[in-house]
Amino acid sequence: MQVDLDVDGTQVTGLPRFQQAAAQGRRLRRLAMGLGGLAVVGVVLAFFVGLFASQSLWPALLVNLSAALLVLVAGLQSAWWVTDWRARVINPVVPVTAAEETPGPDGWYERLLDRLSRRSLHVLGQIGAATLWLGGLALLALLGIEQVWSLTLQPTAVGLSASVCAAIALLLAFGLLVLERQLAQENPAQWPEAGALAQLSRVTIISLVLGALCLLFASENSVWPVRLAVLIGILPGLVAAELLLRAVLSLFSPRREQLEPVLLARSFVADLLRWPPQPLLALQHELHNRFGIDLRQIWAFSYMRRAFLPVLVLVAAVGWLLTGIHEIPLQSRGIYERFGKPVQVFGPGLHAGLPWPLGRVLSVENGVVHELATSVGENPVPVQPDPAEGPAPITANRLWDASHVNDKSQVIASSRGEQQSFQIVNMDVRFVYRIGLSDQAALAATYNSADVPTLIRSTASRILVHDFASRTLDGLLGQDRVGLADEIGRAVQSDLQKLDSGVEILATVVEAIHPPAGAANAYHSVQAAQIGAQALISRERGAAAEASNQAQLQASLARDQATANAHETSSTARAADLKFSAEQKAYASAGQAFVLEQYLSQLSQGLGKAKLLVLDHRLGGSSNAPTIDLRTFTLPADPSPARTTAQPGATH
Repeated sequence: MQVDLDVDGTQVTGLPRFQQAAAQGRRLRRLAMGLGGLAVVGVVLAFFVGLFASQSLWPALLVNLSAALLVLVAGLQSAWWVTDWRARVINPVVPVTAAEETPGPDGWYERLLDRLSRRSLHVLGQIGAATLWLGGLALLALLGIEQVWSLTLQPTAVGLSASVCAAIALLLAFGLLVLERQLAQENPAQWPEAGALAQLSRVTIISLVLGALCLLFASENSVWPVRLAVLIGILPGLVAAELLLRAVLSLFSPRREQLEPVLLARSFVADLLRWPPQPLLALQHELHNRFGIDLRQIWAFSYMRRAFLPVLVLVAAVGWLLTGIHEIPLQSRGIYERFGKPVQVFGPGLHAGLPWPLGRVLSVENGVVHELATSVGENPVPVQPDPAEGPAPITANRLWDASHVNDKSQVIASSRGEQQSFQIVNMDVRFVYRIGLSDQAALAATYNSADVPTLIRSTASRILVHDFASRTLDGLLGQDRVGLADEIGRAVQSDLQKLDSGVEILATVVEAIHPPAGAANAYHSVQAAQIGAQALISRERGAAAEASNQAQLQASLARDQATANAHETSSTARAADLKFSAEQKAYASAGQAFVLEQYLSQLSQGLGKAKLLVLDHRLGGSSNAPTIDLRTFTLPADPSPARTTAQPGATH
């Protein structure tokens, strides 16, 4: 019950909580400083560790444990303000005049608080220092937990330092456990806030113990310690959120300096950390203390409490009977087992049977088609959707010099001359399969095969080894590839039927067959050399054929030219012979007249283009010869400049 100094101020000296307020305040101050220092050290260590190993559990664990310590420090600080008010009430400070010197506080902690109070006197008067400290520490704890919250951390090696830190955490938890036991055994009349502080200390103890377990069991192969190190922050986070909410709500409550303050750092979440847990009783007490609502006086709640057990039993019985109703979806079938023996195969729909565990239904696929590759990488990369207008994905690369996750190396036969050898080829063979549609196939797939994809993959690998041992690379890349998929599919289906697996192979797809990616360039070089040799041979054959045809053309032209010349010479000779025979006959018949005619004809032919001057010897008589004036005749032009042209003159 709160004390009002205006009403019963003279009676406070007889109350135990006022008498022990000074000692309790000193104790709370030491605990707050010690635990606050540990929280600061934890945050600093988390900061430096995060610079070098941000993906390890250390930053998350250290920050979460520091947040749990800050929650407890916030409770201790809030309780200290209450005890300090009581101490000041029972030992009031004597007011001094302006002439007197005001003594300063005793310790540095009090001086710090006094300095803060002087600087923000107006704010503290309106809000209150206790509210600011509680809200600030709770907000700081929430911000720290939010910064390290990540469920994607990977496990890493922690070393010997983890064991040392786990031992320190357990020692600190043991010390807080001793403190919690002392606070829990305090008389509420002597220290009313001890129970609430004990509840807050349980939050820190649980966080420290869980943190120690994370460090002790952390390894490179364990994921749960890393996840637990992050999830530790849930408990102090909930308490810090509640304390922050209480600090905000306290701003709307009236404050009186003469009225005894109450502890703000009370947590409903921390109050649930008791054995046996009584959440309803805690809620009932909280409603009664806060709002004056007594749920025990309401008959409806009393009736609900009495009828709770029978109703719970009835609901549990009805729920157990409803486990015998089974809904089979459209893409599934169900194998109904009665007392562990398969009785019937249910189709899609609603079916009834015995409740669990007397009867149960095992789900089986109903016509669902799967695609299975014969080889899958150790760490398959999740398929990311690629944009339709962007570049082609890497998985669409089917070039020989690119390695694919589904490629599987296989040894095949090879022959070089008379020597037998082997070669290595990469292949990507896929099977499209489903569970058979018959009831017998569903039973076989459920009870005869523990892992259907693994069974298909192992069977296909064995058949591929046996089948490829008798094939060559040229055959696989050529004529044998056409019927390869059908042969492999029939062989795999035959073996699966012998094993009574209930699996039906719908199609076999040979996605790719090529040499290994490392040998692809060499194989391309061999192919390029072979193509180059064939091109060179063809080019030389073309050049030889061209030279032969050119020689034949020249010989044909020479032969034709000689034949034409011979015919021309022969025709000329025959013409000359015929002309000679004709002239001979003409001479025989005409005599000198023919000779003269021929002479005149040849002379006319020779002088056809000449300028003639005909002189008759009979002109002028025998003694008076004709006179010829040669000046009218010009000499032919002589291109030589050295020659001198004779001056024309008269001659007789």
